[in-house]
Amino acid sequence: MYEMKEEYKIGIEHIDEQHKKLFELADRAYILLKDEFAIDKYDKIVEILDELKDYTIFHFKSEEEYMESIGYKRLFTQKIEHAKFIESLENIDYKHIDVDQDESLVKILNFLNDWLTEHILKTDKFIGQ
Repeated sequence: MYEMKEEYKIGIEHIDEQHKKLFELADRAYILLKDEFAIDKYDKIVEILDELKDYTIFHFKSEEEYMESIGYKRLFTQKIEHAKFIESLENIDYKHIDVDQDESLVKILNFLNDWLTEHILKTDKFIGQ
């Protein structure tokens, strides 16, 4: 379901590869949601969220360093958006995840889908121009 399509490429190879990894994490969450045989998904959800948080911190640092190296004029705006994304991940209520795991996965997927489409297509695209 979640895959890095051509339209999401910004033309900077290392950033495109990092974005691809974010799509792969979203796809893992989607596969877990659709897994009818998994009774308790909590540990896997937490694993995905932890990996997502760690990877986005790495990705944002890498992306911001690149933008700084080219004198990108929208760097400050990017940093604010990145900080909001990390804050959203940090504010996830893990107790609620355990109560309704599938609903939590849907919320996580909606959050990721919104971020991937909005941020990459409407913000990151400008980095490659």
